Amino acid sequence: MSRIGRLPIAVPGGVEVKLDGRQVTVKGPKGTLSHTVADPIEVTLEDGQVTVTRPNDINTVRALHGLTRSLISNMVVGVTDGYKKTLVIQGVGYRVIAKGKNLEFSLGYSHPITVEPPEGITFTVERPTQLVVEGIDKQKVGEVAANIRKLRKPDPYKGKGVRYEGEQIRRKVGKAGK
Repeated sequence: MSRIGRLPIAVPGGVEVKLDGRQVTVKGPKGTLSHTVADPIEVTLEDGQVTVTRPNDINTVRALHGLTRSLISNMVVGVTDGYKKTLVIQGVGYRVIAKGKNLEFSLGYSHPITVEPPEGITFTVERPTQLVVEGIDKQKVGEVAANIRKLRKPDPYKGKGVRYEGEQIRRKVGKAGK
């Protein structure tokens, strides 16, 4: 058995899980998420716990077992607590400004860059050099944060750019550092 897949998912109070054929819907205080389970995997709900099982030990089915359990667990956490990623901007003149729901970045290009939040994602600018991406869908939060980081990746020589909070950038020495 998969070490991850065999663990039951505890459903906290205030969260409602519905199983409708292959569709799993999780509804909580922050919103609703749904996922379609891949074909051979079975999902059951008993006594406030969601259990994911697999019929056989074929490699693809084994991989889907742990994946399905993790996705459902992430949905339960998302509708209760939500997810957030903090991004830090480093560099002279680099900054971010909130314009309504959108963000406007000044990242050393000849023009400002505007980023619109997709549905279910909110941006919070804590300082001109720090912003938070929040939402209930873990995958969407990570993807939006990665796309913002891609606007100006951290430079390995000077360290300028957009990075995740706590991310360590491997610095390179320049020409003079032999």
